[in-house]
Amino acid sequence: MVRERESFGSRFAVIMAFAGSAIGLGNIWRFPYLVGQNGGAAFIFVYIISSFLLSLPIFISESVIGRRTHSNTFGAMEILAPGSKWKWLGLLTVISPLIILSFYSVVGGWSIEYFVKSCTLGFGTVPISHVEGIFGGFITSTWGPLLCHTVFLLLCAGIILGGVKGGIEKFSNITMPILFVLIVLIIAYSVSLPGAQRGVEYMVKPDFSKVTPSVIAAAMGQSFFSLSLGVGTILTYSSYVKKDEDMLLSGAGTAVLDLIFAMLAGFAVMPAVFAADLEPASGPGLIFQTLPFIFTKMGETMPVLSNLVAILFFLTVLVAALTSAISMFEVGVAYLVEEKKFTRVSATLTIFFCTWILGALCSLSFGPLNGVRIFGNTIFEFCDKLTSNFLMTFGGLLFTVFVGWKMRKADVRDELTNSRTIRFNDRCFGVLYFLIKYLAPVAIIVIFATNLFA
Repeated sequence: MVRERESFGSRFAVIMAFAGSAIGLGNIWRFPYLVGQNGGAAFIFVYIISSFLLSLPIFISESVIGRRTHSNTFGAMEILAPGSKWKWLGLLTVISPLIILSFYSVVGGWSIEYFVKSCTLGFGTVPISHVEGIFGGFITSTWGPLLCHTVFLLLCAGIILGGVKGGIEKFSNITMPILFVLIVLIIAYSVSLPGAQRGVEYMVKPDFSKVTPSVIAAAMGQSFFSLSLGVGTILTYSSYVKKDEDMLLSGAGTAVLDLIFAMLAGFAVMPAVFAADLEPASGPGLIFQTLPFIFTKMGETMPVLSNLVAILFFLTVLVAALTSAISMFEVGVAYLVEEKKFTRVSATLTIFFCTWILGALCSLSFGPLNGVRIFGNTIFEFCDKLTSNFLMTFGGLLFTVFVGWKMRKADVRDELTNSRTIRFNDRCFGVLYFLIKYLAPVAIIVIFATNLFA
């Protein structure tokens, strides 16, 4: 008896699911502080180019493998390269997203804490001198971060238990449009602040003298990280896409939406940062330390508006975190269901407990386990660097090499044209295939080398 496999119901559902996987903390948490650290608009210019010349070809590579096999990451390699060592790429891309999910859920838990704070006391009532210490005091404690980490993973598990259509598709279809509405509302407030114009100029007026090799590598890496490439999430979601769907159109649509949301997040954060005369290059703590300072400053004169904007902002962060987290969660669930014959319930519970344990260690590494070091890094830092700097780039490299050098060119064309039922100019295909086969692997090696020797 052949198991009936679930699939997404429409093109809208496909793009919303892909966009949900891509749009997450990488856009709303990571992108603004990288813009601040790397010179503003010049970084954005390189980031836009990288998104289409590097990240989109890798996205298409994963999509081709997933939709052609309609299988999980491990099973896909066994189908396309049976008996070969390529199966280890499949196994790598089962493990990688679970490591990411473990520390990602810790940050997702922080967004829950700050959303709750916004809905209860708010930041308008907090003395401005205490704002910076709130974040440090919370993440270095034991039980609060663990509880929020647990709640975040439970929310993910609840969505995954609904399946592809009833869980992932329904959640993405509802939350992605809401996410864009929320970020636009925040922008409307942010750019209206006195002094916000400097932040807008920082986002749109490039100073190309600031473009250095490290800035280029950071922009390339961010475009890579933002689309969740190299860890099997795109491959897994593509395996739920029907054969009549235009994968190139879905991929381009996802890249565009991801890019637009990243820019919107930048315009939501940077004008407010400049309006408050704060440091744009304040790093990973930007949205959890700098922005509450802004909300507190607002609260001195407009406490109600301060609370409302804070609620909207941290709700946006939470929803964005969830849409990406469920795609990482689903990679492991799909593997256990299809390769190990678990039920969806038992597979979900297994992934939940595995990621909860590693995530708990990551959370405690800010407090009781701060003295535990792996190659000089805390557990959280080690997991972050291992996946972001090495496993994601290595996985992306292998995916492009597999599609560009292992698969037959005719099979790649067949998948992208839906067996020649979609018109696709030969010259356009030649350019895309060149990007997949040559440019993307070289660019990934550059990123990998930069991360290795930085």
